[in-house]
Amino acid sequence: MLRLRSQASKPFLILGLLLLAWLLIPPAIKRFSRNSLYEFQAPSAILASHMEDLGTYWSIRTRSKRDLIETGKELSRLNALYRIQAGETTALRNYNLRLQELLKIPSPPDFRYEVAQVVRRDLSNWWQQLIIRKGRDAGIVPGAGVVFAGGVVGRVREVHAYTSTVDLLSSRTFRMAAHFSGDTRPVRYEGSQVPSLRNPKGTVRDVPSDLYASPEEPLVLVSSRLGGVFPDGLRIGEVRFLETDSSGLFQRGIVQLSEDLLNLNEVSVLIPAGPAAKEIFNEAP
Repeated sequence: MLRLRSQASKPFLILGLLLLAWLLIPPAIKRFSRNSLYEFQAPSAILASHMEDLGTYWSIRTRSKRDLIETGKELSRLNALYRIQAGETTALRNYNLRLQELLKIPSPPDFRYEVAQVVRRDLSNWWQQLIIRKGRDAGIVPGAGVVFAGGVVGRVREVHAYTSTVDLLSSRTFRMAAHFSGDTRPVRYEGSQVPSLRNPKGTVRDVPSDLYASPEEPLVLVSSRLGGVFPDGLRIGEVRFLETDSSGLFQRGIVQLSEDLLNLNEVSVLIPAGPAAKEIFNEAP
């Protein structure tokens, strides 16, 4: 009987010893082991992404010439529209530069956009993150902002040789400075993790008490350059209801994020350009 009990408790004893050994290992060795394991697993995810690209290529090859001609015409129209918009953007940028010189306002940090493909999505109660197919090889650094056509995506948390992990806006660990469109007063945005396959949401805090939001007239929350990570004015989401917080001085509300966050295929990483931008970026939270 005692022998059976000892045999039954043996696995728990081994597990306890392993846990104790793991707790006693120095943090540097733990970090090295985790990074080594990740770098070992990363090629499989990258290979799956390349296989998906290859499948897309062959599916396009099977399309008829008529479809390809129509697609080329549509792309030509879009390129013409983008050229017009690019010219307008250049004119506005030059106008802003002249105003900065006249008013002697310091220039905001400049960024270059590094486009990266999404390799994997981890959207669950535990994780709200993306794995992108670029890392140190492309100059990406931890803490860099990530955006897409619809606004802010998140922030780079970990950088490896050829991949990076991005915390989404909906992650509980995500924080950033923001303000409402048409109002320059700063507010604080926080992620509010929700189960997968549901609309992503966040929370906005420290909202001035004189602001009002409703489903008919929602407030648009945008990024603030005060944080140094994102340019000013990138869309975060909509706030359709505000309530007074526990302090009684400010308001808080739920931010409805874009549903496109759940099915992104490509994103752009903001890489700071210039010494001044890098200095601000390094000081950002």
